[in-house]
Amino acid sequence: MKILLLQAAVAAPSEWALFFGHFHPLIVHLPIGFLLIAGLLEIDRLTRRQRVASHTVTLILFWSAVSATLACIFGYLLSLTGGYEEETLESHKWQGIGVALFSWVAWAAKYEKWSHKISFGQLLYLPALGVSLLLLLSTGHLGGALTHGSDYLTQHTPEPLRSLAGIPPRPEKEVAMPAITDVNQALVYEQIVGPILKSRCIQCHNAEKSKADLRLDTPEMIQKGSEDGPVLVAGKAVDSELIKVCLLPLEDDQHMPPKGKTQLTESQLTLLTWWINEGASFNKRVADLKITDDVKPALAALGGGNAPDGSSAKTNGPTESPVLALKVAAPDAKAIEALKKAGLLVMPLAKDQHLLEVSAVNARSFNDAQAALLLPLKEQIVWLKLGNTPITDAAMSQISQLKNLQKLHLEQTKITDAGLKTLTGLPYLEYLNLYGTAITDAGMSNLSNLKALKSLYIWQTKVTEAGVEALRKANNSVEVNTGLAENSIADFIKPADSAASKAKGTK
Repeated sequence: MKILLLQAAVAAPSEWALFFGHFHPLIVHLPIGFLLIAGLLEIDRLTRRQRVASHTVTLILFWSAVSATLACIFGYLLSLTGGYEEETLESHKWQGIGVALFSWVAWAAKYEKWSHKISFGQLLYLPALGVSLLLLLSTGHLGGALTHGSDYLTQHTPEPLRSLAGIPPRPEKEVAMPAITDVNQALVYEQIVGPILKSRCIQCHNAEKSKADLRLDTPEMIQKGSEDGPVLVAGKAVDSELIKVCLLPLEDDQHMPPKGKTQLTESQLTLLTWWINEGASFNKRVADLKITDDVKPALAALGGGNAPDGSSAKTNGPTESPVLALKVAAPDAKAIEALKKAGLLVMPLAKDQHLLEVSAVNARSFNDAQAALLLPLKEQIVWLKLGNTPITDAAMSQISQLKNLQKLHLEQTKITDAGLKTLTGLPYLEYLNLYGTAITDAGMSNLSNLKALKSLYIWQTKVTEAGVEALRKANNSVEVNTGLAENSIADFIKPADSAASKAKGTK
């Protein structure tokens, strides 16, 4: 039972242990400073025969020993969080204990009240101080290796010092990966996913430094996962920890990459999400996977501008849509941050534009009161996905002010005919998804004023064939999908799936 309790304690350190453990980087600098001062004073005394008060050196040594001991304790508590290379951690731990031990020996041998009682005290003092200083240097190096990697101090060593020290030649400078000439034949993991992980994640999750016991440098280690279990759920990016931590607010301690590090771009998040949703295979090519509308621009950017199907990547939708050629002001960064804090995903439609897509795929509780957060970006929001949220007609007054809206997802919401009346002033609205809502033929009559409307999804609503025919007479270019035919159902599912897959991973 004692063994089990001990294992449980190690596996799940208490909040107090973690709290004090994180003070280790602060405390560890104290013995470094105290011991170096003591060593310099002794060198000055021996070389220049300068007299230094014995009490001064004794006091410095005492606090060296105390602070070194505290650093050992806090360091042990920090090690309980895991994610460190075991062999290096073990050496660092025991050498740190050695620093504390020899600091106490040096203090005891120098202490005025004890030195005369220890016959060999003077002989023991300088060797103990010297050993503590040597161990201090070695321990500090190992600590740096645990935090920054084993080559942190030597990676930029120039020649001829590198050869004289026996340091292996510096690896060739990494060359930026050229654009993929044939996106269809590109290996998804090797040429797309792997480089993303290498540029953003592997610095902290490699063979020498594996935070949370997670390595992302090889397929085998990625599949193994972390100390908390798998980080990939094949086919479900929204349930995969690899994606979930990237979607957390930047201020969250669990957000990855950590605040201060280069963050994943929206395109990279899209690609990672798509890869996981398509099964997280490590040996398939792009052509072997389903290419959703959401991922086409990201793939096209890798291929020099052309998506796998040969289409242009400048926009993520119909090239003939006038809204996609609009020039709008840059979005307000604070407004974007407010939406993200509400759990919404905010993504640019194209690299050189300020047009935005906003999705609530990870914010199912988004409500009427929060709809006001959309207004500061009423010119920039072109695609809005609020499906499966509890919004009602009350939110439509804000949505109707998004004057450049081209695509609107309201499926499985509480929108009624009354709410649809507010949409009649949207000149660019081409796509409207009302699947699973309570709209009727009366609501359809309001949509006849949307002259740009091309795609309408009304599966599982109260709309009748008469209502559909009336809309078609008013706008013969609109395609109404009622879900009565298999091909209509398939067309409906496609945009819903692409929205889910993007949000899950875009991180």
